[in-house]
Amino acid sequence: MFRWFADRRRKKLIQEPFSPAWEDIIQRNVAHYCMLDDAERTHLRALIQVFIAEKYWEGCGGLELTDEICVTISAQACILLLGLPHNYYQNVETIIVYPSTVVPPPRKLGFFEIALEPMDDSHPIIGQAFQQGPVIIIWDAALHGGRHPESGHNVVYHEFAHKLDMLDGAADGTPPLRNRAEYRDWVQTCSREYLRLRKDAENGRQSFLNAYGATSEAEFFAVATEQFFDQPLLT
Repeated sequence: MFRWFADRRRKKLIQEPFSPAWEDIIQRNVAHYCMLDDAERTHLRALIQVFIAEKYWEGCGGLELTDEICVTISAQACILLLGLPHNYYQNVETIIVYPSTVVPPPRKLGFFEIALEPMDDSHPIIGQAFQQGPVIIIWDAALHGGRHPESGHNVVYHEFAHKLDMLDGAADGTPPLRNRAEYRDWVQTCSREYLRLRKDAENGRQSFLNAYGATSEAEFFAVATEQFFDQPLLT
């Protein structure tokens, strides 16, 4: 019954005309948008309409939320959903946005939450994702990553890759897949490349992937996601 109401509400949202102002924001701030074909752009706009409406947005650190902030972050998050079966990141209820790199205030984890970064009061962040908790995004990093994919760093892709990973209840670098064959291939390939990255990092060798991905399997998946979209070819 609840799914029926959700689907009905989402259908109404998608039937609303897409704001020309939002279209301008995406074209200005999300470089990957121009790489999509017409069908993908139409799909992405529909995803954005639902995503913005269903999530609770909170500006912190003196940041006043604007359409530009919400649309830019939403567009990048929803690009990850193109071609995937999904329920609009059902494990994301709240998106907290700070203006720039921040040391977040002390926050106690919920009983079922897992923090992927150390809960250190002196640890500045540009993004953070919690199991059964919010996503924290730094606006200036999100804007730069959206406009400059050549940098190879995108905080929105990174943190929302974590949330895709967490959909099966574990932050282990393996998102939900369709069948055993896919899990077998995934584990075989990703385990090999993760161990290779760890070895490169331990020996100080530069790798195709950012060395931060050697921190854990979860970070490997998030870093690989950034690389897939931003710098898929070795130059």
